[in-house]
Parts: sequence; C-alpha cells; structure tokens
Amino acid sequence: MQLAQMTEKGLVRFDLKENKKEDVLWKLSEDLQQKGYVTSTEEFYETVLEREKISATGLESGLAIPHGKSSAVKKAGFAVARLENPIADWESIDPDNQVELVFLLAIPEGEAGSTHLNLLAELSTRLMDKDYYNSLMSAANPDEFLTALDHEGEPAKEEPPQEYTKTVLVITACAAGIAHTYMAAEALEQAGKKLGVKVYSEKQGANGLEDPHSDEIIQGADGIIFATDISPKGKERFKGLPYVQTRVAAPLERGEELIEQVLNNPDGTVQTNGDEESSSPNSQNKQGVLAEMGQAIMTGISYMIPVIVAAGLMMGIAKLGAIPFGLVNEINDISYATSDNELFKILHYLDKFGFMIFQFMYPIFAAFTAYALADRVGIVPGFIGGIFAAGIHYRFWGVEDGIPSGFLGALILGLAAGYIAKTLNEKIKLSRNLQAMKPMLIIPAISILSIFLLNFYIVDPVFGGLNELLRNTIESAQESGEVVLSTIIAAATAFDLGGPINKAAGAIAIGLAGDQIFPLTARVLAIVIPPIGLGLATVLDRFVVGRRVFDENLRITGNTSILLGFIAISEGAIPFMLRNPLITIPINIIGAIIGSVTAVLLGAVQWYPLPAFWGWPLVDNLWAYLIGLFVGTMFIALTNIFIRFALIKRGRMQI
Repeated sequence: MQLAQMTEKGLVRFDLKENKKEDVLWKLSEDLQQKGYVTSTEEFYETVLEREKISATGLESGLAIPHGKSSAVKKAGFAVARLENPIADWESIDPDNQVELVFLLAIPEGEAGSTHLNLLAELSTRLMDKDYYNSLMSAANPDEFLTALDHEGEPAKEEPPQEYTKTVLVITACAAGIAHTYMAAEALEQAGKKLGVKVYSEKQGANGLEDPHSDEIIQGADGIIFATDISPKGKERFKGLPYVQTRVAAPLERGEELIEQVLNNPDGTVQTNGDEESSSPNSQNKQGVLAEMGQAIMTGISYMIPVIVAAGLMMGIAKLGAIPFGLVNEINDISYATSDNELFKILHYLDKFGFMIFQFMYPIFAAFTAYALADRVGIVPGFIGGIFAAGIHYRFWGVEDGIPSGFLGALILGLAAGYIAKTLNEKIKLSRNLQAMKPMLIIPAISILSIFLLNFYIVDPVFGGLNELLRNTIESAQESGEVVLSTIIAAATAFDLGGPINKAAGAIAIGLAGDQIFPLTARVLAIVIPPIGLGLATVLDRFVVGRRVFDENLRITGNTSILLGFIAISEGAIPFMLRNPLITIPINIIGAIIGSVTAVLLGAVQWYPLPAFWGWPLVDNLWAYLIGLFVGTMFIALTNIFIRFALIKRGRMQI
C-alpha cells in the first residue's frame, strides 16, 4: 500500500492554529491548489462545504475526513492537518468528538477505477483501524506521519471460521463516492461479525459498483440496508427483501443497531411492479412533501438544462452565421428552405432545429419531475403534461391562438403526474397474474387521462384568463403615460420568460409599435435583462459575498443564460425560476421594470422587435438603452446574490 504517494510533505500540516472548521478547510484547500492538485481554491472549497451539508464528516476519537468531488481537482490526493486547538463544534457522528486530525480528500470527476481513487478508498477503510489511527496521531512530524501512512502494522490473526445464521446485504453510497462509502461498508461488516450476522457490502462510489451483489447472495439474504446519501442503483434487484434506508454516515455510529433493525423491525419491503420500483409506504424515513417536491423539481431541471443549452446553441449559431449577410432576423423565413444558397438553407433549418428542440424543454422537465416522484410510471404522464405546457397540443387541435401554460404549467402538471402515478402505484393491488397490467396499462391510462382533464379544465383556462386580463390591462393603460405602460409591459414580459403572459404582452406591444402608438423599448429590454442578470449572479457571487450561492448545475446554466440573453433567448433563465420561483420571479419583474423605465426616461427608443445585440444599432439614444440594461441586470444579479446568501446563512436554503 503506497498511500504516501497520494500526498506530500508540504500537504501535511502540524502547525494549524485555526479553531474553526471553515478556516481549516480553506487552508488545506489552498495547500492543495499550491501543490497542483486542484485548479481553483475557491471552487474546490465550495464543493467541500456543499458536501459538509449532506452529512457529518467528523467521526470519533478526534478524526474528521471532509472531502469533495469537483471538476477543479486535477489529480486525486489529500491534505492533512494536525490541529493545535481541537474543534468541538465540527459536526460529528460522535457528539463529543473534538476534531484534531483532519484528512481533506480531493476527488476528481470521471476517474472511476483509477489507482488513485482505489488508494483513497483504502485510506478511508484503514482509518477505521484504531491501531493505525493511533500510529498517525503519535507521529512527531510530517516525515514520521508519511512513514506511518504506509505502515500496516502486524498482520491480523486468522480467526476461526464463524457460523452465521443470518445474512444482511448492504449498499453504501455518498455524494463524493469515497470516504463514507467505504467506511460505512467497513463499519457494517465489523458490526455483523460482532452480532454473528454475515454482511455483504456493495459500494456504489467513485469507482462505480464494487463487489456487486450476485443473484445467489440476494436470494439467500434476510434483509438489506441502504446507507446512501444518493439514490442507490439497481434497487429493483432486491424485490421482497426487508429494508432499512438511512444516511451513509449512520453505520459509523450505530452499525449494530441498523443490522438489528433490518432483521427485526425494518422500514418495509422493497416493492416492484413490472419495471417500476418503489419503497414500502410504511417507511419511517419519508421526507416532507415540500422537500420531496423540491428534490423532484431539481431532478427535472437537471435533465432540462442540456435541452435548453442545445436549443440555444443551435439557434445562436444560425443567427450569428446569418449576421454577415444581414439576414439575422429573416433567416427563419420559409423562403430560405428552398434557397439556392446552400449556406442559407442550412442556417434556416438550423434555426428551425433549435426552435424544435425548445419545444421539448417542458416535456423533458415535467417527465423527469414526475419520474423523481413515481419512478418509471411517472415518465409518460409527466411527458404528456409537458407537451400541454409547451402548447404542442394546439397544433393538433387546430387552435391557432392557443395559449401555452409555459413553465408554470410544466411545474403544475409535472408534479401532478408524479403524485397521481405514485398514488396509483401504491394503492392499486392486483393478483400476481395481473401485476404486469398495472405499469403497462392501468397506471398510464388513469394518469394520462387525469392530466388531460387537469389541463383541459384548469391549467389551460387559467392561463387563457390571465392572457385576457393582461390584454385588458395593457389596453386600459395606453392613456396612462409612458412610465405606467412601460412598467406593465416590462413586468408581463419578465414574468414567465417566453410563456403565455410574455407572449401576450409581446403581441400587444408589437401591435402598438406597428401602429406607431408606443415603441418596443420596454419590451425588448425586459426580454434580455432577466437571463443576463441571473447569469451574472452566478459569476459575481463569490466576489460580492465571498462564496458561491448557486450550485454547480445553476452555475453552468448561468454561463449559458448570459450568452442566450445577448441573443434574446430568455429561456436560458427558466431553470432559475423553476428552482426558486418565489425568489426569482419578483426579482426578475422588478429588475426588468427598473431597467426598462430607466432607459425610457433617459430617452432610449426602439421601434423594432430586435432585442438581441444585433438590433442595438437601430436604437435611438443607445447610451440610454445600455444604461437601462446595465441597471436592470445588476439589480437582478446583486439582489439574487444577497437574498440567497442571507437565506443560506440562516439555514433556510441550500445551494
């Protein structure tokens, strides 16, 4: 075992005087960056802090193993600190633990099966050995510490074969896939030996599936423990087994208790129906409904983001490619489908292709939101709900002026599809001979019909009514002055980013401009301010408040949102609205109003529906337009940062 090759003398600190967990983690993250293990101290540090929120990394006897998996990690390794002042408030599985030895593990993304990751897993397991741990604590300096890392001590004496009367399976998985994954497995195996129970552990970590349970072992098992902070893979293999679901750190504190529980008082039995898997409704670990909905929405967003990025890039490439020819707005005209110029034809279809991809944004979101709630039986009704939200049904029904419900409709119908499918799956009981009918016929039929009726009688009429209300409001405000009319148009445009309210405001605003009654200045600015502002928030947060306030998915989306905003595709900001609508929507509206009214009052005038940057040369008083754009985007960026930072500090939000 060559654990010392995973670190170096400069990464072993015996001189740290810091007495706060965050300060220790920052120092060690700095050391890893200076030694070339990570590319960015800030990015890796934020990843480690995110991991700290999931479960305790403090263990017992003074040990803590914080860790982070990040794209900022160039090569796997670890830094070590022996603290001069033990930290008592480091969250630990042992409430009395005072941390004095810290291993900070840096785990790269996408290195499954590498020697380095195997060594980190070995280190995590070795630290469970009291003698090994004591040898590290007794080292007088970094050189002795490095020597002790690779000293395995006396080989364990062979124990006489033990007879086992019970067999328990274990699956362990943590977010980073190294430390707790292996330590939890080791703890349960040791607890099993003490109780006379044979424990087989399957690790689902950074190295993929290790020691997977065979069919033979599964058939002879008496129960299974899911010690996971993420969804376990292949849960359907364990149909009918009594199970316990717990956090990955729990076995380090109460391994024997968990084994006794799964054998004598399990949470329920793993149930599957056809291709669908679910847990028993008797589970004692059900999360709150709001937390469950939030997790489902995040799942939907994670699958939707690539659709938005792909659609925006296709349309962006097409429009940017048409700029040299002065056809940026005309390239989507049907006449270019048969153009003699092959480039024009390609650009035309590429633009249409991007638009087509956008139509699947809401179906994908709603499908995977429902999937997160009901598993496979939720996908089809969720997808159908997303089709309604995108307004695709109007084309087949011959309704030319139909109003799609947009992201709010996708949110409502996706969650409804998930809960309907989940309830049907739990409540409908059939004999063994008819079980296959449930996921293939009964659940799809009832859930899809339910979504149809929900959309037909509630969702579509509600958004149709909102559209009519908006039309009346804007028409009645035409004589109220430019500030009032600009405020209403900007607010409606920013409300749902390409949704029904946005489109209704656009239709009215374009009509007013076409009749030379009122220019489109407020309209075009309100299209681009929210996506650019939200994108800037993900870039500026660590400079403004000293830390990240958006998770990695939204940071990636933020970069795309800025790009899409400049080419007038506001949908890039939709993931932010789906994630935190009560925060994001009001800030978007206020920011759009501030920016638009500022530009209008300073004298900016835009009569053409060209919100993208290539339309700027057509703006009268462009300086005023750009000031309005700056004011609106900075309001949205800074307000989002400060509100999210305050909520995170109060423990009311996680990034």
